Amino acid sequence: MKKVLICIDYNPTSEMVADMGYQLAKNLDAEVCLLHVIADVQYYGVQYPTFMGYDGFDTEIDLNMSQEMMKVSENFLKTVKEHLGDETITTQIQEGSTADVILEYAKSWRADVIVLGTHSHSILEKIFIGDVASSILKNSKVPVYMVPTKK
Repeated sequence: MKKVLICIDYNPTSEMVADMGYQLAKNLDAEVCLLHVIADVQYYGVQYPTFMGYDGFDTEIDLNMSQEMMKVSENFLKTVKEHLGDETITTQIQEGSTADVILEYAKSWRADVIVLGTHSHSILEKIFIGDVASSILKNSKVPVYMVPTKK
């Protein structure tokens, strides 16, 4: 295994996912790519406390503008990369349906393993919007390393 794709979203649990995924990659002596999917703008408006040194963004940003979302995402990935302290890490931002984008990017990048966190969503939420982790597990052609993030 030489390529580890670490998928992170804008949530404080991403610190755990990034750290554990990076450790896996280092143990495998593998290349790392951090992937962030812009899928649901509501997460960017949540005012989380600082995590991994990332302070969030100015709430004055017009969240309906794709260009602004890209800037927010670039800043987020830059901060995560700095947190991990490895200049060889590549970053990638994609837009679309999260599970589909992760699977498509993993295939095109030729990832050997996909790392992602599992959020605890309510049963009702899973019925209406689905579960990204379940979809990736069901459809992935490569191993998936799941990081439980529930406290």
